[in-house]
Amino acid sequence: MRLNKIHIVLILVGALVLGFVGAYVGVLIANPDQAEQKIDDSSSKEKVDSTDQNANLPAEWSKVAQAYNLIKENYLEGADEQQLMTGAIEGMLSTLEDPYSTYMDVETMKQFNEQIESSFEGIGAEVSMVNGVVTIVSPIKDSPAEKAGLRPNDQVLKVDGKSLEGLDLNQAVSKIRGKKGTEVVVTILRGGSSEPFDVTIVRDTIPIETVYSKMETINGKKTGIIEVTNFAETTSKDFNTQLKALEDDGMEGLIIDVRGNPGGLLSSVEEILANFIPKDVPYVQIEDQEGNKTPYYSDLKKKKSYPISVLINEGSASASEILAVAMKEVGYDIVGMNSFGKGTVQQTVPLGDGSTLKLTFFKWLSPEGNWIHKKGVEPTVKVKEPEYYYTNPVQIEEPLAYDESDVKIKNIQLMLNGLGYKTDRKDGYFSKSTEEAVKEFQKKNNLKVTGTVDKETGGLIEAKVIEKIRTGEDDLQLEKAQQELYK
Repeated sequence: MRLNKIHIVLILVGALVLGFVGAYVGVLIANPDQAEQKIDDSSSKEKVDSTDQNANLPAEWSKVAQAYNLIKENYLEGADEQQLMTGAIEGMLSTLEDPYSTYMDVETMKQFNEQIESSFEGIGAEVSMVNGVVTIVSPIKDSPAEKAGLRPNDQVLKVDGKSLEGLDLNQAVSKIRGKKGTEVVVTILRGGSSEPFDVTIVRDTIPIETVYSKMETINGKKTGIIEVTNFAETTSKDFNTQLKALEDDGMEGLIIDVRGNPGGLLSSVEEILANFIPKDVPYVQIEDQEGNKTPYYSDLKKKKSYPISVLINEGSASASEILAVAMKEVGYDIVGMNSFGKGTVQQTVPLGDGSTLKLTFFKWLSPEGNWIHKKGVEPTVKVKEPEYYYTNPVQIEEPLAYDESDVKIKNIQLMLNGLGYKTDRKDGYFSKSTEEAVKEFQKKNNLKVTGTVDKETGGLIEAKVIEKIRTGEDDLQLEKAQQELYK
């Protein structure tokens, strides 16, 4: 079993997986996912269909109907009926000022289901937008993209002969995604090559693993590390299988890593917590609209005999926070940075035509009754990663050069220092030392040695930083968690 290193990395915000909107790295901070309670479709539809809808409408609802008819029949440029209905629903939701209560049309619902079911259909490559160009971050192991020879940093210029220029990342991904067994032709420009070339790829079903584990020897003790990247339908089963394998192998301590984990299904985290929270303590409490609290308990007789630490950061949200705060309140160490702060639970209610309303129904509270919403879970041991972990995407229009000052130069300086190319300052002034560091980087990476940072140099600096972070090198949070485990 391998450990896939995916952490909170600001330079990767915006990444998606081809064929799958909302990849684990891509939207971790900007749009954390929710802890979800799935409602059985049949019971939901019965609830919707069996209720006399009109009886519950306020008298003022006639104004809405009047506005609808006026727009539909008289608007100069015409109005689509479905567009008006969608706008009405989204308008009502927007007044709630709750980012987690949303309307999902048929296509969005399909993508949502793909996320929680841990699989999707596509070519299987993580991508990001780099300097306005769709760029391969990494092909997924054994995916069609990997088998077709796509590599990190390949630029995707066209799909089926049509340029991606001017499209945002979501739009570009929608062009590449497609049903299993269908072909897509992507036009690739690779570093070191002046001419683009076409690659034909047959799309397939790509499983998304959400649990990764390995055993390491720390202070002479066999230590298991389990990373959970999302709480999907199969996550708890995979977690329990890998936990048992580690225990059978003589594990003496455990680190659970939920950094950058945006959440997912409530049932999934509940089944994982059943391994660690004894039955005399609720692992979570759910509070309804009236303030009534319902505690939930496991059947576990006693805590594990080995020490456990949990890793969190700013991208740990919702279900990840349920896990972290429950572990914290029964006495385990929580290492890293303050988590995102989402303490609500949503339910998805089908509207009968394939679309769905996702609405906040409940609060969730910690075992001790604390609500972490908008506050997050505070770690017991606070540790930041090195500065280069938090750098931004490189965006260069004009080359950056000696004697200039710019926030973009500061970003480059932090990256260069993280890669081992030392500059004398990190304040955004392009000094002689910065110029020499750029030249050294260019020389080592077979670029034209100019000492200036153009798009090519900046893009490669960013790619090297991404590569280094993904290896887990300089992971100060993990190092601290290992130290705390056996202190």
